[in-house]
Amino acid sequence: MKQTAYVKKIGLLSIVGAVLMAGVPSPAAEDLVSRRQADMKAMAAAAKTISGMFKDPTTYKANEFKWAADTIRDKSGSVLSAHFASQAASPQSKAGSNILEERDRFDRIANDLRDYAIALDAAAQNNPGQMSASMRMKPGEAMGGGPLGSRVRNEQELLAMPAEHAFHLMLQTCTTCHAKFRME
Repeated sequence: MKQTAYVKKIGLLSIVGAVLMAGVPSPAAEDLVSRRQADMKAMAAAAKTISGMFKDPTTYKANEFKWAADTIRDKSGSVLSAHFASQAASPQSKAGSNILEERDRFDRIANDLRDYAIALDAAAQNNPGQMSASMRMKPGEAMGGGPLGSRVRNEQELLAMPAEHAFHLMLQTCTTCHAKFRME
């Protein structure tokens, strides 16, 4: 009889322990959240570098501009999508649960981000000296898009636009993703 009560007590403790542990993020989940947050911070820093050069074109350095574009390219697309391939529950994460539900849209946004970064890389390669007028948007030039708006549909169109326009579309892509897939 004592043994049965002991077994029941152990069983109850196991259930309680399992329930409590379900709410504790695994080290792997924490590591994934840390990696994707580090990548997001790196992309934000890269975007800030590019933004600074558009604000003050005299600070333009093609190699730094290219490095920043390549940082965004390398951390977006399939890499970004892989960071959100599963629901990694963590109190540190601000990722919305709707990413998995709207996987195709999230992946499309991640790929758009990569495509804009590729266009910025090409602009840096094509402008090794100072920032050329062709990299800048013309006064009154419409940007199009918007936080939930359109995107450039083909590579030719993307590579033909001024780099500053591609940069603004890239920032709108970030805004779109955060508005749709980030918790407040």
